[in-house]
Formats: sequence, structure tokens, C-alpha cells
Amino acid sequence: MKNVIEIKGITKHYKDFTLGGVDAVIPCGFTTALIGVNGAGKTTLIDILCGVTGKSGGEALYFGEMRDIDDPALRDRIGYCSSMNFFPPNWTLKTIADSMELGFDNFDRARFTELCRRFKLGDPADKKQKNLAKLSDGNRMRTYLAAVLSRDTELLVLDEPASSLDPLARDMLCDLFREYLAERDGERSVLFSTHNISDMENVTDYAVFMSHGKVIAQGFVEDLKQSYQLVHGDAAQAAKAKPLMMTFSGNATSFEGIALAAQADKLRALDTAVEAPTLQQLSVGLLRKAEQDE
Repeated sequence: MKNVIEIKGITKHYKDFTLGGVDAVIPCGFTTALIGVNGAGKTTLIDILCGVTGKSGGEALYFGEMRDIDDPALRDRIGYCSSMNFFPPNWTLKTIADSMELGFDNFDRARFTELCRRFKLGDPADKKQKNLAKLSDGNRMRTYLAAVLSRDTELLVLDEPASSLDPLARDMLCDLFREYLAERDGERSVLFSTHNISDMENVTDYAVFMSHGKVIAQGFVEDLKQSYQLVHGDAAQAAKAKPLMMTFSGNATSFEGIALAAQADKLRALDTAVEAPTLQQLSVGLLRKAEQDE
């Protein structure tokens, strides 16, 4: 398996927060979700990977060979999009198209127009347009996505792209991810961060979980689901089941939590229900366990 990014011991030190050292891989040809609560270090890591901020230590290897994110040839291959103030607030669709066309040889203006219409943002050629400051948070994010998806890149790196989108727009974003990967099967990749994976689960192939600046788990989603189990049962068995589980919550009638797959037989012997978790359920379990251990 090829990796589009290999992260090796990356660190970043702030006064009240430390990232890393982070070791992780982003596989080539797939959609990878960087999952963690707010403040876990997701944005810091993405900003380092895309050259927005510097690192204190470690390195990243891109496309199996390139290390210098300041190399223009490398930046041309990566489409980066932040969730906040990606363009100046007084810019319009036309201003954005003009700027992107000047800045990137691989920007397709016709594609931008098509995506603006698809996102119901209007036509960049129209004379009367609202500037970004007058758009809703969701429409600003749609605009950012239309711009970055209009470049012919090999890797998309998106920071919280779904956070301000409504459910329909999130579904459209999932479709766009699939289209992006399919256009050059096996040669394109997507990395996006999120603190809530529920609406993006069906498009996520690989997951990297972060808590308190560190990677706590990573792997292909289907492999992770086989490594952990969702457990629920009657309160009468709660006291015996709890020591076998990673996370546990219960009330007077029932309990639920996440356990390692290795404990499945012991838990079934207690007449509990054991099944594969959804990625959302697994995310909550792993992040809750990390909070408990901190």
C-alpha cells in the first residue's frame, strides 16, 4: 500500500498546548478522516502539513519522496482548504475565480462555475454578487470547497469542511469526494478533519483518532470495526461486564459501551449483545476512553 503522507514524529509546542510527537500515515487512493474533539490538535497538524504554520520537530514525507512543503511543485499537487477566512471577506465569486486563475495553473474556471451552480451559489460571471462577508457560514464553506475542488490536484486536505454545512450539503460533499477519487482511480487522496463523523461516515475509508495532541488509534475503518465491539445489555449484568469494557455508561435498566474484540466471548457469556460498532460509536468510545485516561 502506498502512502500519500507519512508523518514521522511531528511536534509543535505552544505555551498551553503540545502537539505530538505524531506518527501517522495517510494512505493513497482513499478518504482519511482525522477525528478528535475540539482542541485535539487536528487543525494544528493540518496547518503544519500544508505549510500554514511551522513545526517544532519531526518531518512529513509526501508522495513517497517529497519533504519540503514550501516546494511550489509539491504545493501544486495539494488542494488545501481551511474552515475559517480562507479568502478575504470582501471578495466575490468573480474575485475568487480571478485570483485562483492567477495563482494556480491547474485551476479550471469552468469547473469553478459548474461547482458554484451545483452548490447554488450563483454564477461567478454575474455582475451583481454578494461578497463573502454577507454569506452564511454554510455558503462561505461551499465557496471555499468550490474553489479548491476546481484545481487539478492529487491530494485534498480540508479542515472541518462539513462543520457549517447542512445535511444536504454534507451529502453533496461526500459525492464530490467520491467523484474526485474516481476521476483518477487510486492516484488521488482526501484528508479531512472532523469532530463529528456521523454524516461523513459512509465516505470514510481510513481514520486517524487524535486526543490531547496525540494519535490514539488509526487504521482502515473496516479493520477498526473488527478490533472493537459495541456492547449493550441489562443492568443485572453490568457489574460483571464493566471490567471487560473500555468505556461504560449505564442506568437502572441497561448499559452500553465499547470493548476490545478479544473480550467478545466473555461478554457474550454474560448474555450481553455484542456487535460491530459504527464509526461514530467507535469514535465516541475511543475519545471518551482517551479523556478518562488523561
